[in-house]
Amino acid sequence: MDREIETMRPKLCLLLVLVIGIAQAEDRQKLKKETPKKKTAPPAELTLPAGAKLVEPGTYTFTDAQGKKWIYRQTPFGLARAEDKPAEPAPAASLATTATEDGDIVRFERPGPFGVYRWQKKKSELDEDERSALERSRGKDTTTAKAKQE
Repeated sequence: MDREIETMRPKLCLLLVLVIGIAQAEDRQKLKKETPKKKTAPPAELTLPAGAKLVEPGTYTFTDAQGKKWIYRQTPFGLARAEDKPAEPAPAASLATTATEDGDIVRFERPGPFGVYRWQKKKSELDEDERSALERSRGKDTTTAKAKQE
């Protein structure tokens, strides 16, 4: 009797796997029938407006009725459009640099993308940005000292 059960187990497992597979296939077919595919229209092809001005070869500018400025560029893949926004000025890195005096040596710290950068130089070897950072830190020290005295 035990031997018959041992030979039946693999057959029962195989049968169970087949039944589960068939049930899942039927569920998938029902879902496909119930949810019709939405047909999306391809995006309209971008064309160069009539009043566009040539800035350089392959680049045009245009101002629409709402007053937005657009840049049109001819690319290998077709015409591309982007809004013409003024460039933001780069943040001054020297403003974030802090300086600490220690006798004839000045220690600097500046935040960077991989952590805080630290270095030190003699006062006689400072460049322009480092001198301005030192002056700012001296100004901060005097304002904090005045605040502590009050």
